[in-house]
Amino acid sequence: MIAPLFADLPGDIAVSFEFFPPKSEKMEAQLWEAITQLAPLAPRFVSVTYGAGGSTRERTHATVARLVRETALTPAAHLTCVGASKAEIADIADHYWQAGVRHIVALRGDPPAGAAAAFTPHPEGYASAAELVEGLRLARDFEVSVAAYPEVHPEALSAQADLDNLKRKLDAGATQAITQFFFDPDVYFRFLDKALAAGISAPILPGIMPITSVAAIRRMSANTTIPAWMVRAFAGLEGLPGSRELVAATLAAEFCRRLYDGGVRDFHFYTLNRAEQAYAICHLLGLRPQTPDQRGDAA
Repeated sequence: MIAPLFADLPGDIAVSFEFFPPKSEKMEAQLWEAITQLAPLAPRFVSVTYGAGGSTRERTHATVARLVRETALTPAAHLTCVGASKAEIADIADHYWQAGVRHIVALRGDPPAGAAAAFTPHPEGYASAAELVEGLRLARDFEVSVAAYPEVHPEALSAQADLDNLKRKLDAGATQAITQFFFDPDVYFRFLDKALAAGISAPILPGIMPITSVAAIRRMSANTTIPAWMVRAFAGLEGLPGSRELVAATLAAEFCRRLYDGGVRDFHFYTLNRAEQAYAICHLLGLRPQTPDQRGDAA
């Protein structure tokens, strides 16, 4: 008899979750509902995304500061090179440090919507994520994560150039990389092999994005391959959100189990400020809620 696919997994995984700062009271309530539901899974860290505009920066800082004040979670604040001088970035990083943040996700960043198509460094700013990592590490003893692209960054000259850039970021002081989402486990495993051959030994966490809308995923990424069979699996479900989410959860859980079978034990989930899919996958992988004492929460 063949054992069920998810039978008796030991829950020997570590997880982290990405959120984005809310733009309204309703979105803030949704965010904190997701955080409350996922916190008992004791994530290694939770990251909060960041935009180039001043108001977005402020929302990110407010969200991260609240995580520090009101939860036992370890927040990681995103920080980019876009539209800021080195002095401004140093000031932002110092504010994070003073708020209790010790982990930064350092990214080059994309231009704001409506701006030039290509990234243009600030005249007094950092020209790359590798430079940003170096600056952050010189300023404070931050843990720094960076981005990795199993299917190559859209602006990279080649796959090798993209891999060289990842190595520069890690050599500059980053401690781990988090991948852009992808939908074929073999893409990730091939990328790990290439990274190892290039002398990269730092952890590379797979970024997991459960699909609930193929169109939305296509808008989010210009270079992620969505397998034809997956597109067919969602065909006809545009007006059936409940069924679409059930299909998405099933496919994402099987995807993560294939990564698990390949040796992956550290998963990073792009939650889009919703908890259900990530929680369900973690449950199927054997992870269970911890008590406040186990998590180290304050009494």
